[in-house]
Amino acid sequence: MKKNITLAVLLLTTMVLAAGCATPFPYGVLYTGIKSPIAVGDGTISYSKVGTAVSNSYFGLVATGDASIETAKANGDIRTIKYVDYKAENILGIIGTYTTTVYGD
Repeated sequence: MKKNITLAVLLLTTMVLAAGCATPFPYGVLYTGIKSPIAVGDGTISYSKVGTAVSNSYFGLVATGDASIETAKANGDIRTIKYVDYKAENILGIIGTYTTTVYGD
């Protein structure tokens, strides 16, 4: 039992220290759930189409997918980008979903 508690404390301490690294977005060790603006294009903010692209992370060891702006643009059949948003959700570093959303015409 003592070994399990010691291992859990060591693991949590390592996660907290690793989370102290500078990142471009807010990051939580236990849970991350953020939405952030990425870019704004030329023109008015009105739009007629939305496209998304998603990538996933598993156990902080494997990451797959294409959450690029170009893929989101293609998925929404968008020719002119008005603005781009980013959404990240991650639970305990086990499962993470990262979504780029492009708005445009």
